[in-house]
Amino acid sequence: MATDTPTPEAPVEEPEGKKGFKFPTAFTVLFFVLILVWLLSFVIKPGAYDYVACGDNSPKPVPGSYHSVEVDTTLKDKLYDLWLSPVNGLYGIQPDQEVVAKAEGAGPFDVLSACGLLPDGFTSDMTADQLTAAQQKELATALKTAEGLPETSDGEVDPNAVAVLGPKEPIGPYENGNLFGAVAVFFFVLAIGAFITVTMATGALDAGIGRLTHRYRSQGTVLIVILMLVFSLGGTTYGMAEETLGFYALIVPIFVALGYDRIVGATVILLGAGVGTLASTVNPFATGVASAGADIELGNGIVLRALMYVVLTIVTILFVLRYANKVKKDPSKSLAQAVPDDEKLQTDEAEPPEMTGRQKVVIWIFMLTFVLMIFSVIPWGDFNTGWDTFTLGWYFPELAALFIVAAIIIGLIGKLGEEGMVNAIVGGMGDFMGAALIIAVARGVTVIMNNAGITDTVLNALEGLVSSLSGPLFGVVVFIANIPLAFLVPSSSGHATLAMPIMAPLGDFAGVSRAVVVTAYQSASGWVNLFTPTSAIVMGGLTLAKVGYDRYLRFVWPLLIILFILVCGFLAIGSVSSIGGTLS
Repeated sequence: MATDTPTPEAPVEEPEGKKGFKFPTAFTVLFFVLILVWLLSFVIKPGAYDYVACGDNSPKPVPGSYHSVEVDTTLKDKLYDLWLSPVNGLYGIQPDQEVVAKAEGAGPFDVLSACGLLPDGFTSDMTADQLTAAQQKELATALKTAEGLPETSDGEVDPNAVAVLGPKEPIGPYENGNLFGAVAVFFFVLAIGAFITVTMATGALDAGIGRLTHRYRSQGTVLIVILMLVFSLGGTTYGMAEETLGFYALIVPIFVALGYDRIVGATVILLGAGVGTLASTVNPFATGVASAGADIELGNGIVLRALMYVVLTIVTILFVLRYANKVKKDPSKSLAQAVPDDEKLQTDEAEPPEMTGRQKVVIWIFMLTFVLMIFSVIPWGDFNTGWDTFTLGWYFPELAALFIVAAIIIGLIGKLGEEGMVNAIVGGMGDFMGAALIIAVARGVTVIMNNAGITDTVLNALEGLVSSLSGPLFGVVVFIANIPLAFLVPSSSGHATLAMPIMAPLGDFAGVSRAVVVTAYQSASGWVNLFTPTSAIVMGGLTLAKVGYDRYLRFVWPLLIILFILVCGFLAIGSVSSIGGTLS
């Protein structure tokens, strides 16, 4: 992303012929995943669950109802699906599932249990084979009654109504039905890119950070805490990642001048933003995309995520502080390699220029925009029915509009001019186009699986894994299962788009909120992206800070273990308590 930050010296290049293996980009990884899934669709047998719509809620699979189905597709059809997969991933349409007279693999008990509508005298821990003939008849009557409930007086679906649905319909660009593609998320990502780039173009962010570091130049501990909090807030609210690369040249020399080493300066940025992203509360690129894929509200599970953010951020700050104080007391304890120019930085204490009034206003608008975003997606009525009037219920369309309008306001206040503001908006969207396209390609993988009828087959295999798990183990297992995928797809949005349609329903089978699945996914993605060499943020940041990757690993591995254990503990608690989220 273009900023006004001075460009650091280029790192020394390796001799020709000695360059190591370079891990492919997320696009290349997703391309091979796409091809692999398409090839597996010829081998994996298609199947489907019975689905049920409870009241006006979205359809969900009935546990234990998986059965084989015939999918009438030719090689030509499969090639067509592969050809159009990125297009369908962006704006593919999926027809509504048909209402069927009778479920294929689920009985009345299973259907009513899935909706939580079992009559008195029945409990969800019962099994269908335990029922007497009279009980089975009673359940069949109850299901028929629930299926025939008319709309309420205000035209809404009766909350006790039940509809048994057939398999999911194929997705295509010319169908009639619901939008399956990720075009809403796609445009929202572009809007975020425009907003951040316009703000950076005013120079307000660079100036604000510069003034902050100079003010606390003799209070290193306070500066570390403040900056890590600032970056962590950026991580937890909007997934601050690429934007951090502009700050290394500004912040790392400050910490060197204060008597610390380059690892301290680098990790204030990298771990500050990284732990915030790990414990994302409303991060649109992680929590937002995953919540959309899981078909839940963005605010569902926010209590658990907020607790994780507070605890994990404190732990990470203390970890960095412990190392920083040790290095300042005894420089020989430093893990960073020596850089010749560092000695000159010790006497460089030039005060940055004062922030202009316009820059201060820009910073306030920048922060208030994210405050409004957070406020607008929280379902206040879930906490207290009296707060329902505060619930705006905004989602990606409204949030995209918010950031576009805020970008224009900041551009006007920052006096970028008509041409400068337009160029910043277009350039910002261009900078974020890669992340937006990854979402479409990853969603295309899901389209391939859906149209081949193998999504539920994979889900059935995973159902067996969680069906015997106790509540606390569920979240932990989902977290661990997401770690390998996070290595292959370091893009948090791409990972979410790929995984959530398969993994979110696992919560239904285990009786755990889908929000726990979202939190487990984003924790795995965030944890891996603190150290994976497949991340441009990690490798680019360390290069800008002139810190060797091997030395960074020596520094960070104890923290990774601590965070892993804490995340598992939080997910175990969230799986068995209401703080994890509400059931769909």
